[in-house]
Amino acid sequence: MAMAWLWKALQPASKARHFCKAHAKVLRIVFLGLLGVAYLCYFIAACYLNFQRALALVIITAVVIFFICWEIFKKHCGAKVLLLLRPVGKCFQKCWPWLKWLLCVALLVGLIVWLVLDTGRNPEQLISLGGFCFLVLFLFAFSKHHGAVSWRAVFWGLGLEFLFGLFVLRTTPGTQAFQWLGDQVQYFLGYTTAGSSFVFGNTLIEEVFAFQTLPIIVFFSCVMSILYYLGVMQWLILKISWLLQVSMGTTPTETLSVAGNIFVGQTEAPLLIRPYLADMTLSEIHAVMTGGFSTIAGSVMGAYISFGIDAASLIAASVMAAPCALAMAKLVYPEVEESKFKGKASIRLAKGEERNILEAASNGAATSVGLVANIAANLIAFLAVLEFINAALRWFGEMVDIEGLTFQVICSYVLMPVAFLMGADWADSPVVAELLGIKIFLNEFVAYQQLATYKKNRLMGLEEWDGNRKQWISERAESITTFALCGFANLSSIGITLGGLASMVPQRKGDLASVVLRALLTGICVSMLNACLAGLLYVPTQVGDCAVFFSNNNFNSTSYTMYTCCKQLFASSVLQNGTLSFTGSWAEQAESVLWLKECCMHYNHTSCAGTV
Repeated sequence: MAMAWLWKALQPASKARHFCKAHAKVLRIVFLGLLGVAYLCYFIAACYLNFQRALALVIITAVVIFFICWEIFKKHCGAKVLLLLRPVGKCFQKCWPWLKWLLCVALLVGLIVWLVLDTGRNPEQLISLGGFCFLVLFLFAFSKHHGAVSWRAVFWGLGLEFLFGLFVLRTTPGTQAFQWLGDQVQYFLGYTTAGSSFVFGNTLIEEVFAFQTLPIIVFFSCVMSILYYLGVMQWLILKISWLLQVSMGTTPTETLSVAGNIFVGQTEAPLLIRPYLADMTLSEIHAVMTGGFSTIAGSVMGAYISFGIDAASLIAASVMAAPCALAMAKLVYPEVEESKFKGKASIRLAKGEERNILEAASNGAATSVGLVANIAANLIAFLAVLEFINAALRWFGEMVDIEGLTFQVICSYVLMPVAFLMGADWADSPVVAELLGIKIFLNEFVAYQQLATYKKNRLMGLEEWDGNRKQWISERAESITTFALCGFANLSSIGITLGGLASMVPQRKGDLASVVLRALLTGICVSMLNACLAGLLYVPTQVGDCAVFFSNNNFNSTSYTMYTCCKQLFASSVLQNGTLSFTGSWAEQAESVLWLKECCMHYNHTSCAGTV
């Protein structure tokens, strides 16, 4: 009786379930349709109320709609379009042998004309161009098989790097887009404070570095894990790798790993292609390692942004490094074996094992604990070792009357020519070389910390020189250094890379060890090539009208703009027989003497004697 009643009570639910199963497709369309209508209403309301405020929403919506339409078009019309275009493709293939040479000559002539016109205004850019060419030739000299180099991969990789750099650093849409993206990343990382202030308190996160910066890595790792669970990262990596693979002719396995390195670290990216590592050639393994050494993970990028390093430059450096890393990997270790993956259209991407989004978030946060502990331990160890090395070097130096000998001083002399070739001014080269040495022999985390200190000093408007010590470097040198440090290529990363890859393919430990040093050298040079490109494409920031700035400023605090304007005022002042006068536009300003007095309160100059 009870069973019959229970069966009768559950009958409506059973019918509903059967109905949902039978009409699952229709119900899904209805649900998505209602969701689409709801979003359309929201979108129209947002645009109607304030279109300028909703501009970001418009761009995101347009991008998503484009890719959805593209996928639908490919699915239903792709085969038909390919069939229609087949005659054009055959004609193109017949003409390609002479067309490619015509295209190469046109591109070369265009590049030469652009360089002549562009460097005519800023001749110092030619130094960066010379450094770029020198580094490519240097890597070619260390090539394992000079005669087997795939020049298609090399030129396409460098071309993509240059075009992307040109778009980001020289075009208004590119500059604005990446500046906007960098700003959004900074706002996004700011949400870390909500969690870290609750756990540690406001005092600790404001005053203690570990509680201020390291929680960002936990938050970023959590978000990346969620994006992997949703399939966003896999989709993005596949699109980037497709572009690199089609243009450069590299295999899908090595290309996927290098594309993954834009977003994740040197041991996480190879996990995407873990099932294929055992069958990869030495050249492909070298490319995978080079990609890891040439880029930084998204999680630690968040930490560097929190230091005050320019977010747009870091994002651009990571993306530019991918094609350059593949190109230089194929230059240093060309393919001489027959790859099992050559000509394979695509490979299956490895996915996480999480069952829901909450588990993905939890796993991402838990995984980052090891990374945070590793960074904290490495910082303690490396900074302590650096201080010990400096103390030992000072002691040895004092034995022969050499004062102030340190590891940084040695690096500044040894690597100064390299820094100068990248495009840094000769006066800034010792500091850039010092940071480069710290990055290579210690790690980039410490180097970015010190670069952030130099940047803060400049923005605060401090004097450029404090005795014989430089307190900051120019904006151009800052930009070059930001790109040069953007990579995991340091001596300690050798153990991390070998340990990570050997755990995935223990049977290939010998092969991994045989190519790791070449990959490290290539990774170091890839970051330097990016820095050369940043120096070549750098556009000086315009200060603006200094007279207007002085008129609206109370001179209570200093800034970089004040420092620059005061230097202009000092340069235009003439002190002759105790009489102070000004040249140029400053001579027309009635308050020039008053402004000079105010500048002399903060900075020293010979003209200040005339204001006493």
